[in-house]
Amino acid sequence: MPGPVRSAASCSLQRVPAPINLRSDTQTLPTPAMLQAIATADLGDDTYDEDPTVQRLEAMAAARMGMAAALLVPSGHMGNLIALMVHAKPGDEVVLDRDSHIAYYEAGSMASLAGLMPIPLLSVAGRLDPDEVAGAVRERDLHYATPRLLCLENTHNRSGGRVVPLTHHAALCEVARAKGLAVHLDGARIFNAAIAQGCEVADYTRGVDSVMFCLSKGLSCPLGSLLVGSATFIAEADRVRRRLGGGMRQAGIIAAAGIVALDSMVDRLAEDHARARRLAHGLASVDGLAIDLEAVETNMVMVDHSALPWTTHELLARWAAVGVLGSARAPRHIRLVTHRHHDDDVIDDAVSRIAGA
Repeated sequence: MPGPVRSAASCSLQRVPAPINLRSDTQTLPTPAMLQAIATADLGDDTYDEDPTVQRLEAMAAARMGMAAALLVPSGHMGNLIALMVHAKPGDEVVLDRDSHIAYYEAGSMASLAGLMPIPLLSVAGRLDPDEVAGAVRERDLHYATPRLLCLENTHNRSGGRVVPLTHHAALCEVARAKGLAVHLDGARIFNAAIAQGCEVADYTRGVDSVMFCLSKGLSCPLGSLLVGSATFIAEADRVRRRLGGGMRQAGIIAAAGIVALDSMVDRLAEDHARARRLAHGLASVDGLAIDLEAVETNMVMVDHSALPWTTHELLARWAAVGVLGSARAPRHIRLVTHRHHDDDVIDDAVSRIAGA
């Protein structure tokens, strides 16, 4: 007796390979330990400072950063915006990289919500030039906006996860101090930077006034970021968080996963770095693709496809058809990001699929 007839569409669907998602480390899912911690967390109303799990996470984050206090926020964007609004008032100037996440990806909130004037500078490999920073800070004058803040980013997203070396970071902080500026560090992936440099995160935070780091990227939490600084800074940040609608109730379900992340997920980021290098070396042998292997410092690979006849989005569509997902960095780059869901076999499979696309 003949078996059931399958449509061409169903056969086609069965031939599509399972996707390998290299768009971002934000694609990570919580670990079983995180889900268990969420399910069993001690809870209270965080708006009243009564959630013990949040309090524990914030204390852990402050200690890890070598600073006095911390504040749990829903997103890195909100954490950065709060820092801007605490450090500066409407009309003040903020010196920052024009390709920084704050300037490029945060929907203009520093202007539309914080009312701040950006002084954008061009970085090279994610590094601002200390002399250019110094030159961008004008003398105080009645006719000028008042310079208040230098924003740094480490690792640097748009350069492909590049690390600002500790010595260079310290030089930038020193310039800021000499010019009377506060320093905020967008450290969404600061643990990646510290691992790549072989140092402690507190070595980076020693010269800054505030830092934000994300739980929801390579650390695998479902959401959440921490803003860290002095006790006075965090007290004001708490008020600004409320103004922005960021007050939360039983936020221990977020904090519980963050505690697991800080306890057990930081050191394993080195595995992501190793797999990014494996991916980069594999793709470097694919015709039409160019990889700057020296630039692969953490968990990101920037693929230059300018030798191929397709636009960035056309090439992404070709890769998606074979089950590889990446992020556009038009006009000639695609960004691929490794994370804990990728073992060596997955990386090798991704290279094979891209080569055949």
